[in-house]
Amino acid sequence: MTAGKGDGMPKKTGKNTKARIVQAAWKLFYDQGYEDTTVEDILAESHTSRGSFYHYFESKDALLSSLSMVFDEKYEELSQITDSDQHACDLLLYLNRELFSMIENQVSLELLARLLSSQLIIHGERHLLDRNRTYFRLLHQIIKKGQERGEISDAFSTTEIVSAYAMFERALMYDWCLNNGSYSLSKYASTMMPLLLSGYRIG
Repeated sequence: MTAGKGDGMPKKTGKNTKARIVQAAWKLFYDQGYEDTTVEDILAESHTSRGSFYHYFESKDALLSSLSMVFDEKYEELSQITDSDQHACDLLLYLNRELFSMIENQVSLELLARLLSSQLIIHGERHLLDRNRTYFRLLHQIIKKGQERGEISDAFSTTEIVSAYAMFERALMYDWCLNNGSYSLSKYASTMMPLLLSGYRIG
């Protein structure tokens, strides 16, 4: 029996089911490789039914775009433990360092490259650019607050700085993939990100 649209509980359950599938899939992709992971493996790991899987995803390939959900979950986790009194630019650098460390340790280079390349040729929604993502909302919140406290220049709008920051992060990931992961993404970013933010930082 299908619940009505006005019922909030099924929506929450549905969201949790989708998140469980995504978490299980990316764990398996990292542990045993994308090619060697089957839909059956994902169903077993996530404790969900085949019907639930195909309700959210047309195929295993469709899960590639869900990596943005994994990133957003990391940002949601970090947002709960960050120091709101920290300088806005230092907070941005912390978030970048934690995200890129997670990418290095939990996302295979092959899959990150697949995600980035798929966003170039996709005809539908480009998840990495979705402004409703936790990622963009958190960046906007931090940068706006930094501008209000006089920590970040207001010579540019909050939206412009968010766009530049996000573009720079994507560029660093693309470059890392192009170089086949021959260096540490997080360490390289710890050198490059401060250079970007120095153009906006006050104090």
